Amino acid sequence: MAKVAFLGLGVMGYPMAGHLANKGGHEVTVYNRTPAKAEKWAAQHGGKVARTPKEAAEGQDFIFACVGNDDDLRAVMAGPDGAFHGAKAGAIFVDNTTASAEVARELHVAARKKGCAFIDAPVSGGQAGAENGVLTVMCGGDAEPYAKAEPVIMSFARACRLLGPSGAGQLTKMMNQICIAGLVQGLSEAIHFGKRAGLDIEAVLEVISKGAAGSWQMENRGRTMNQGKFDFGFAVDWMRKDLGIVLDEARKNGAHLPVTALVDQFYSEVQKMGGSRWDTSSLVARLER
Repeated sequence: MAKVAFLGLGVMGYPMAGHLANKGGHEVTVYNRTPAKAEKWAAQHGGKVARTPKEAAEGQDFIFACVGNDDDLRAVMAGPDGAFHGAKAGAIFVDNTTASAEVARELHVAARKKGCAFIDAPVSGGQAGAENGVLTVMCGGDAEPYAKAEPVIMSFARACRLLGPSGAGQLTKMMNQICIAGLVQGLSEAIHFGKRAGLDIEAVLEVISKGAAGSWQMENRGRTMNQGKFDFGFAVDWMRKDLGIVLDEARKNGAHLPVTALVDQFYSEVQKMGGSRWDTSSLVARLER
């Protein structure tokens, strides 16, 4: 059992912290910008509630974070009441936020100056993966603290791997989002095409999902896309945030991402249709206006 802090109890962080307490058996202290949610979590899972990230980090072996973006992450880590100011020497920070590789490297350096370690560890699997404790975790950082953190991370994961130095976890998550963007757009176009051709879409998807066209998206979202249901977790707003990070990194490293850039614009059209909170499979709705 470890002493763990968890900063950020959104749709992902709330169940992830729960798995750390229940499945992992760790002693968990939580912080959330909205205190009522932290109190609700503590009533449900036990553990303690902290008033600030600094207070949450005090005396902890591991400090997890899952917040909105780079600025939110800097605030909870290095702000006036940030976790860096409360952490003991040797503490290991594990950041599950999808953020930039730049901020991961920045906070890695800042943590080392405090005598701590920082691992960027974004996750994939969506709200369902967080609730079921089967997330995929992509990590960047130093090998020794990662080896200590991995068993704790596995409380809410089915796969976890160190993929390189600081920033490598975030870069891997960017690759993940590039793949998803192209896959969902291709699936959307196929369903749209099939409807126009008069095919039985569910029957077609059942067949082609067993061949080379098969994917997680087809197996898990194909039927609901055909039915026009888009309430399955990862929202268009969040995807656009992630793709913005991807495209910014591509401008820095010279990568050419024409499909990703185009799909990002398609998602902007979905937002204008009122679909900001629809899940990412809602790309098909744009084709069927």
